[in-house]
Amino acid sequence: MLTTDKMMLLQRFLGSLPGDVAGRLASAIEIDRLVDGKALPHELILDGLRPVLRGADARKRTPTPLRLFCQPFEDLLSNVLRKEKQRGRLFRGHIIPIWQWVSRDLVVAEAKTYGDDIRRLAVRGKYTEALARAEVFWPIAGTAMTEALKANRKKAALALGGEAVAADAEDIAAVLRSGSAMLAVQALLERNTPALNEELLWGLRGIYDAVVETNLDAAPLVSVVAMRRLAKPWEALKLPRLVARQTTDALISSTDMGLAGEVLFADMDDAREAIMNLRHPHFDIDVLIANLASFTTNSTAIVKELEILRAGKWGQRLLKERAAVGGVMDTFMERAPKEIMAALPTHKAGYSGGPRVPDLNKPVDPDKVDRAMRYGKVLANTKLYSVPGSFGAKHQNAVDEVTSFLRSYTEDLLKELRSAEGPRQEVAQAQFQLVLDLTVLLFEPSDADFVRRRGKAAGALVEG
Repeated sequence: MLTTDKMMLLQRFLGSLPGDVAGRLASAIEIDRLVDGKALPHELILDGLRPVLRGADARKRTPTPLRLFCQPFEDLLSNVLRKEKQRGRLFRGHIIPIWQWVSRDLVVAEAKTYGDDIRRLAVRGKYTEALARAEVFWPIAGTAMTEALKANRKKAALALGGEAVAADAEDIAAVLRSGSAMLAVQALLERNTPALNEELLWGLRGIYDAVVETNLDAAPLVSVVAMRRLAKPWEALKLPRLVARQTTDALISSTDMGLAGEVLFADMDDAREAIMNLRHPHFDIDVLIANLASFTTNSTAIVKELEILRAGKWGQRLLKERAAVGGVMDTFMERAPKEIMAALPTHKAGYSGGPRVPDLNKPVDPDKVDRAMRYGKVLANTKLYSVPGSFGAKHQNAVDEVTSFLRSYTEDLLKELRSAEGPRQEVAQAQFQLVLDLTVLLFEPSDADFVRRRGKAAGALVEG
């Protein structure tokens, strides 16, 4: 029995392995588990490998019964549990109860035979045959799920553990009934396909048309599966455009064909909410930038991909989303100059009426320095997103105010450095380091180089 410390050490080691090594080890562990091996701590090892394996193509992993069951809808899985069900997005934590419901309650004999067959084929390395066997099982499971949900929704939800799980089961059932078609989408579009060109688009249209003929419930999900395999997810909107023969959002947004767009808007909602939940002044700069980038990229792309009408459903929604994000970012722009100036205090020179110069009487406050750098990074890293994020003017005003202040402060600080001694010199050196760090963030490299050289000449910086 491993101690807690040893288990943590093992998991850290496993999480540091290269992807190809982790993949081979995971396959060996999963095969050992399939044949009921008892010597190894399977779950412990696989838990340690999951961070490395996350995002890997499931088709390159050992074909376990559960993994192949998930194959058609793997692109729809999310690690985030939403407050409300978003069609086309499945919470990963719901998979186990759904699989247990299928295999223990709905199609018990078929699931046992399926599981036995998959384990036998996996151990023999016959992965292609295992996938073909799964294709036979998918519609059996999907049909049984759909019928059970339609016959008694409350009973199904109770067996599954709640309505949220039942809602995901409904999506999964629709996908499984057209599992081969979803597999065709995955074969057509590799992960991170760089562009949905004409050939790929028409191939996708062919798959969509085939699904429409046999399973209307799954047809809208074709574009969502495609979207999750594209480097530019919004390009999936080309499919509903092609089907509807419309270039505006008016028809597309009001029908099931607009599901890919709704998922994109849901992603924008998530980014907007994350931005709005940040609190001054102790916010996570990486969270802000990542969500701002996601929001502006999606909002700009969806406008370019479709002719969004201001009066249309998506047009109105987009205006509200942008206004909300722009309002939050305005507060960051208003706050940034104040926080930066607070870390670089000034006082009036002389007894009265003199110009304001750096105040070297107080030690530098580390908390204020931290906040100044955080807001400096906000200004530096949001420039690209300021116009599409509807805060371009406020961003420019904030940058102008801060850079003007820094230029003046730098000049006065360099003068002080030439005569400062003792504690005052230490304060001046600390302030100059902050000035230099902010200059590196907000000015051109040549400007930062010039300030650095002047600082060395004035004794603010030491070589090496």
